[in-house]
Amino acid sequence: MKTLDPMDRKILIALQRNADIALEDLGAMVGLSRNAVWRRVKALEAAGVIRSRVALLDPDRLGLGLTVFMMIRTDRHAPDWLARFAEATRDMPEILGAYRMSGDLDYLIRARVADVKAYDALYQRLVARVELADVSASFVMEEMKETTELPL
Repeated sequence: MKTLDPMDRKILIALQRNADIALEDLGAMVGLSRNAVWRRVKALEAAGVIRSRVALLDPDRLGLGLTVFMMIRTDRHAPDWLARFAEATRDMPEILGAYRMSGDLDYLIRARVADVKAYDALYQRLVARVELADVSASFVMEEMKETTELPL
């Protein structure tokens, strides 16, 4: 892991808020020249600290107003089952995150869909691809905080 100095942290905080910021503006914000900022950003990218720069889209304006968390339990834990499950979750664009969990829950999936009907279609496609012992879902009623910013 790369050790971050205070200047790297300032740069990363600014980029998390606006990855499209001009190098001149970023340099002025953190107190470095354009070239010095460019070198640091390139070094952070080379070290894998910055994985990519993306556009954050408004899901409501795109007709994807429902966030659903799928809680999954399985009685299968063989490597081939896990590979099929991982492939299925990667292949479904509605699935934004899939996590293997500790405790009573085996897997947690976070997905974005248009509505409950679209969730049911996602559920049907998932269970057609992998055997699951139990799937329950919770629908987000209110989004109080949603961020991509990591605490630095």
